[in-house]
Amino acid sequence: MKKEIRIKNQVGELERVNQFVEEIGEELGLDMELQMNLNLVMEEMVSNVIFYAYPEGQTAEIELLAESDGKELTFVLSDKGQEFDPTAKVDADPDVNPMERDIGGMGIYIVKNIMNQVSYQRLEGKNLLTMKKEI
Repeated sequence: MKKEIRIKNQVGELERVNQFVEEIGEELGLDMELQMNLNLVMEEMVSNVIFYAYPEGQTAEIELLAESDGKELTFVLSDKGQEFDPTAKVDADPDVNPMERDIGGMGIYIVKNIMNQVSYQRLEGKNLLTMKKEI
């Protein structure tokens, strides 16, 4: 299985990402809990690109590729926005009171805990975030 979606860097496009993940879940026969977790991961990472990768008002394209061999599901999120490696951030401490915690960091913490492998690279002016999950 191999699927791809291209969206604009607009919040309204998150609904299309959600539908994309649901279609993949149905095609692969994933259970509801895993599908919900994958939706959370994709929404978190795509929204980070939408909100932070480009200057305000600049329209750009974001690509999300999904591929599975039946044992592992791989997502590759790519954009041409500002270079940013979310995997380089120190993990947020989930035991700290949310009111006392610095803003940011919980999203990638959640993603790292749901997915089996998360890696980043910058190639040819693109951010490539690869996220793998055993299914």
